[in-house]
Amino acid sequence: MDAVAEPFRDPLRLNGAALPIVGRARVYVCGITPYDVTHLGHASTYLWTDLAVRVWRSVGVRVEVARNITDVDDAMFAEARRVGMPYDQVAAIGRFAFDRSMAALGVRPPDHEPTARASVIHVIELGQALLAAGHAYLRNGTVYARTRDAAARVGLGLDEAVTLAAEFNDDPKDPHRDDPLDVAVWRAGGSDSSIRDAGVREAGVDGSRDIGQSGVSWPSPWGPGRPGWHAECAAMVLNTFGSGIDLHAGGEDLRFPHHAVESLLAERATGVAPFARAWLQVGSVRVDGIRMSKSLGNLTLVDDLLDRHTPAAVRLLCLARRWQDAWDYHESALTGVEDTLDQLYVAAGRARSAPDPAAPVDAALRDDLDVPRALAIALDSGGAGARRLIDVLGLA
Repeated sequence: MDAVAEPFRDPLRLNGAALPIVGRARVYVCGITPYDVTHLGHASTYLWTDLAVRVWRSVGVRVEVARNITDVDDAMFAEARRVGMPYDQVAAIGRFAFDRSMAALGVRPPDHEPTARASVIHVIELGQALLAAGHAYLRNGTVYARTRDAAARVGLGLDEAVTLAAEFNDDPKDPHRDDPLDVAVWRAGGSDSSIRDAGVREAGVDGSRDIGQSGVSWPSPWGPGRPGWHAECAAMVLNTFGSGIDLHAGGEDLRFPHHAVESLLAERATGVAPFARAWLQVGSVRVDGIRMSKSLGNLTLVDDLLDRHTPAAVRLLCLARRWQDAWDYHESALTGVEDTLDQLYVAAGRARSAPDPAAPVDAALRDDLDVPRALAIALDSGGAGARRLIDVLGLA
């Protein structure tokens, strides 16, 4: 007997472009550097990614999600030195706390969770591919990629791009680079003599060596060193999904240099473009107009919020807006969100007869994840439409 096709539904649209899927939808979201607590800015990105996946799955699309762990990072090495613990132990503790917070918020776990530490070999392969294609060069054990074009991809001039590169520790003043916007795919560091002088522990099971103040290194064809941040994500995506993905998610603050450089590295290594068919770059969460960050000490922690409010309230606080927009967090906003939730639950209990009462809600969500419109429809129509929204947004 022939298989019966699913009823046709319009594809998800993001930023005005349709994303029809053949087979599975491949989703990658930039994960955490696991050395700190989870704050509302983190949560907002992962809640929006979770919603995109839920919308796809609600209409029968098979989705595979990868969320990486950046467990090779200077900030994490510094935190490990501060607390006097091995960096991998710091990462394990941070990862456990993050997973617990995400589970409490109802964020479904990813299908793949690649780590930078386990992906070192793939960064080396990426570096070799870029060198072979003439898109990278070797200086003093460091592999630099030619990535000046990444700024033009996001409409940035040279001066603004250099400023942002410096803010993200890309070191544009490094005299060994051909161009200030070139990035290190592989960073030299940790010679045999420095390892001996530091009196380090034996090499780890993954080949890494802890070299004290110099960080951590792995062997490579170019000598000991460690991966560059942008190359880590490019390598993890390529190893997990191949040469391209359907949706790449992350915070809008990562638009440049990270996302722009990551995609350029992948495309130049594989010759396949675009690297990502669509981007979900979620607006920042701010306090008094300033983005939440550990360095400024203006964080609102997820676990603290969940001590005072339900997971459904925190989810709706983040999702009841346009995903692109930055927004200011105020504790008082949660009172209004809880009132809206009560109205939605009441609306869900109303009887409603229509050929497909959930269809307008589905259509709004497929149209750029338009939660405000879907919420207005659900509150007005009630019944199955409201129940559908509660289910897809994870508000039950």
